[in-house]
Amino acid sequence: MSRWTIEIFGRSYGRFYSSLSSYQQLVVDSALLNVLAIEGIQICSGEWGKPLGDGLYEFRIRKSLHAFENPPNAGSDSPRSARSNTPVLIRIFCTFHGDKIVVLHHGYDKQRDPSPKRQQREIRAARKLHNEWKEGLK
Repeated sequence: MSRWTIEIFGRSYGRFYSSLSSYQQLVVDSALLNVLAIEGIQICSGEWGKPLGDGLYEFRIRKSLHAFENPPNAGSDSPRSARSNTPVLIRIFCTFHGDKIVVLHHGYDKQRDPSPKRQQREIRAARKLHNEWKEGLK
């Protein structure tokens, strides 16, 4: 099974990523490598993804680092801190393009502010970036 390539469009994703704690960054990195890069657009077949229309998708991370370090069929338990069991609630907005490419646009920490108003604001920002990305393809 070939993996999906993950690319970043613009600076918004980098600003979002730098705003996360080092623990949250580890969880995001693990989710990108162990879920998104493997599943690609199939994330929308389960709990990991949601189509938002017009080619924009939401990658939903609601797991702890421990969930990625020790998948259910991994066998023995590796040493870990109690903190690695702390789940995060992060949303990353992306699109799928060409031959197995995932383009990351934007993200936010939903745990910090779970309000529907914030969610709609973040989706609007992601749509704007997505439209800019699409314009660049022309």
